[in-house]
Amino acid sequence: MTTPAAALPLENAVFSAALLARRLPWSDAPARALGLDSLTCEGAARGVLAHLRRSRSGRPVRLRTPLGSFLVPLKPADTAGLLAAGAAADALAPAVRLDEAGRRHGLHPHHPLPLPAPPEDVLPEAALAGPLAGELRRLASARRDDQALTWEAWRPGLLRAARRVVAGAAAAEDTLLGEMLRRAAEAAGSHAYESRAAAVHRRLAPYLADPDPDSLAAVLARPAAGPAVPAARAEHGPPAGAGRPEEALAHALAVVSEAAATTALQALALTAAGVPAAAGGPAAAVALALDRFPPVGAAVHPVRSRFSWEGLAVDAGTEILAAPGWLRSATDHAGGAGAEPGPLPGGGPSPLCGSPTGCAAAAVAVRVAEAVVRFFTEDAEGARPALLAPALSPDRMPLTLDPRTLLLAFPAAGAPAAAPPARAGTPASYAAPARAAAGRLDRHARSLAACAADAGWDGSETGERFRMRLLEHADRCTRAASDIREAARRLAD
Repeated sequence: MTTPAAALPLENAVFSAALLARRLPWSDAPARALGLDSLTCEGAARGVLAHLRRSRSGRPVRLRTPLGSFLVPLKPADTAGLLAAGAAADALAPAVRLDEAGRRHGLHPHHPLPLPAPPEDVLPEAALAGPLAGELRRLASARRDDQALTWEAWRPGLLRAARRVVAGAAAAEDTLLGEMLRRAAEAAGSHAYESRAAAVHRRLAPYLADPDPDSLAAVLARPAAGPAVPAARAEHGPPAGAGRPEEALAHALAVVSEAAATTALQALALTAAGVPAAAGGPAAAVALALDRFPPVGAAVHPVRSRFSWEGLAVDAGTEILAAPGWLRSATDHAGGAGAEPGPLPGGGPSPLCGSPTGCAAAAVAVRVAEAVVRFFTEDAEGARPALLAPALSPDRMPLTLDPRTLLLAFPAAGAPAAAPPARAGTPASYAAPARAAAGRLDRHARSLAACAADAGWDGSETGERFRMRLLEHADRCTRAASDIREAARRLAD
């Protein structure tokens, strides 16, 4: 039995500097401007991992940084195998997400999703298309005059669609549910998590007690018929039957919301940019987005008891840094068959969830993201999406793609290239002031939401009530802005 090899001091120093420099947004601006990806913070961190992969024969290595000491598997297959061994020995504590600046973020704890059949059978394409279509048409009505959907419009619309698919039509309007879920995930691993998770479960209970037949909640509320699908066949984690339905539904909602709001938009951007690997349809585009820009690009799995894997002893207190999203170097090209790390084996850690051995909820989330991409590229009336910002080259993809920076246009069928100027005193002349008013309402909604996110409201029931009231006002402002924008569009017609 051997212990993990340690990285050299210089290797530790370069990796640490790359992480810490990410906290200064301007630190790699010159390298980005010159297109020198290998000299950016992301490129340097990935370069160190690529060097370690070559110099250590791919075996896991221990990296020491100011942010902690990590055991880092250097191959996707080793990542899956090491975590599977730890999970089989019940040696792993719940994971946390590590961003590229080394900051830790709570992940909604994984709960097995007790599906009676594989996700593609439980939620076939036709079953997803119906509930999603209405929500996505509603979202499309929030397009600007240039047919673009901003992140401020996209994210609430897709979170609403996720609630519709997971918890039912009644939950689509429940914006507080999404906020409660986010705050519970942030508190994962702390004393506040239990109370916040209990509040989420209470909020979900009515949707399980009287489930919408077209939702995932209806599947979870049904008593299991027949034997559960074996884990080896489903490749989505433990067999059915574990945990409470509220826990499973909350986890599914968290994962589906992330995929719908983030991964689907990135997949649409890659499709609109003409990236060859995304040209194979919605499934290929979503798979590429998850491979290149996984929401959980790096997760830290604390080890609470000793276990072994392939002759390697992993002691309690070790933190395993599973970073398949970081194992790609800056020299890898889109579509390059030999340059990319191989895909994770079935049952490996999901890019959407902190589970060490796969997640059925993540499989459902992927299907929802594919349905969103399919709606905007194949089903919706109108031209294919166009990427307005940022500029992406089909043969040179960035190492990161922040969804908040994406701006896509979704042209409607027969939409004019530019609207003619309106004469004063006509209904169309009131469209521009109405759009300006909608913009002010959007800004006011963001201000209220930012106020609600302040930590000063924590710690008391009164503070939580005020926070919820602020979020209710923010939601009303957002809905009013959408209605005014629709009225402006009608005035301009």
